[in-house]
Amino acid sequence: MRVLGINALFHDPAAALVVDGRTVAAAEEERFSRRKHGKRPIPFSAWELPELSARWCLEQAGLRPADLDAVAYSYDPALSAPAESLGLWDPWDHLRQEYARRAPEFLAEALPGLDPGKVRFVPHHVAHAASAGQASPHPDCAVLVLDGRGECGSHLAGRYTDRQLTVLASQKLPDSVGLFYEDLTQHLGFLRSSDEFKVMALASYGRPRFAERLREFVHADGAGGFTARPVPWDSLVPGREPGSPWTQEHADVAASAQACLEDVMLDLARWLHGRTGQEVLALAGGVALNCVANTRLYRETPFRQIWVQPAAGDAGTALGAALHVAAEKEPVEEMPTAALGRGWSDEELRGWLERAAVPYEEPDDIAETVAEELSRDGVVAWFQGRSEFGPRALGHRSLLAHPGRAENLERLNAVKGREEFRPVAPMVLQERAAEIFDGPLPSPYMLFVHEVAEPWRERIPAVVHVDGTARIQTVDAGAEPLVARMLDAFERRTGLPVVVNTSLNTAGRPMVDDPRDALECFGSAPVDLLALGPFAVRRGRAFA
Repeated sequence: MRVLGINALFHDPAAALVVDGRTVAAAEEERFSRRKHGKRPIPFSAWELPELSARWCLEQAGLRPADLDAVAYSYDPALSAPAESLGLWDPWDHLRQEYARRAPEFLAEALPGLDPGKVRFVPHHVAHAASAGQASPHPDCAVLVLDGRGECGSHLAGRYTDRQLTVLASQKLPDSVGLFYEDLTQHLGFLRSSDEFKVMALASYGRPRFAERLREFVHADGAGGFTARPVPWDSLVPGREPGSPWTQEHADVAASAQACLEDVMLDLARWLHGRTGQEVLALAGGVALNCVANTRLYRETPFRQIWVQPAAGDAGTALGAALHVAAEKEPVEEMPTAALGRGWSDEELRGWLERAAVPYEEPDDIAETVAEELSRDGVVAWFQGRSEFGPRALGHRSLLAHPGRAENLERLNAVKGREEFRPVAPMVLQERAAEIFDGPLPSPYMLFVHEVAEPWRERIPAVVHVDGTARIQTVDAGAEPLVARMLDAFERRTGLPVVVNTSLNTAGRPMVDDPRDALECFGSAPVDLLALGPFAVRRGRAFA
């Protein structure tokens, strides 16, 4: 069974391919088009399809559109309703619904040879759920989905038994904790459906002094549902103009909204555990990218393990829709890795460097070369293997730096053009993590926050957030031998088993994906060394 999954309607368009129950490729359109998030989440863009990523997925498997058994589209227009009947102010939503209904025709046009009759509509939250419950290592688990909106709802709670879904609860619109958080994102001068993670970071600088007022609008009902209605934000704190300085009031309202979100999630998770008795909770939906809330679920609910889809936002519904349709015909396997995107052979990378006429070295071990540069406080652009699916850099498309210098936080935010309050993350070998970080382990996808042990806070200050936490990535040497060698080599030189890891991109640009992107980023940002596969390009030589 060959199933192509497509996410297109709202935001973060993406494609994924499942062949004989195995995930072979998944990628976001932004990595190909170089448009951040692929497109804006407005009805007028709903017709745009992830054509480039879909074609690449097929090429990766040597397939043509005519070879597909099904195309799974992660939205079902038959389940939708007019926005006004859902209590939403979205006067052009009918255009979005019309584009969804016509998706089979659009897909057949974009992928010549595809039979439009093979297009299957998968309910949006079912696709989210499958991206967690069917992609996780746990065939039996509870599943919780929270996002802005789907067809008529904003939430799904259920149980997977042998990777088959039973829905136990859902929340109808207009109540939506995702829209609640998006509204605040926009009020604080950030880009909605894009910058919600900035609100989470800003919340660490505030006190939740508006929380009681917000609970009038946002609260759980104790029965597997919740209320989340529009908040008169101006009555709490004036809006912030994009690019203007933030104030303590802005941080306090962010902290208050974060507290309310966490309270609702805790209530929903506890209710779901009571209904299922499962030990594992799988999470998906854009809200599941809130790593602070995920950690509270780990610490304060009866679930013994939390598994979060690394592409928990709408991009992940491409994978979920494909898995859901495939599972109707055959058993499906867990996703093998988040490194499901494009990759190049060493000789192909050499060809890129030679065409660009860039002086380069081929050291005996690129891991040792990078560790030496980092030990001298250099910043390294690290481009290795296949690119990651989802918003986190997980050791394939990363910017690396020395964690022992506090000023490297400001330095990296300046390199990337980011807000000064945003933290950077540490990567650490899985077997070393517990002595430094307290929280859910392992944490391979950087989707939880961990308390940094007191003796280490002064040793690795660049990765310690203002609240004493860090969003860590644990590295399994069996799965990531090159990254593990680099971490070992860095520790031999510095005594520190941790390296700063942030995404390889600059503000407003998608994460680097192909060698051209890597060379352009290296040429435009003050990075000291580019590790492109086994090759090293040094700034001093390249720009002598």
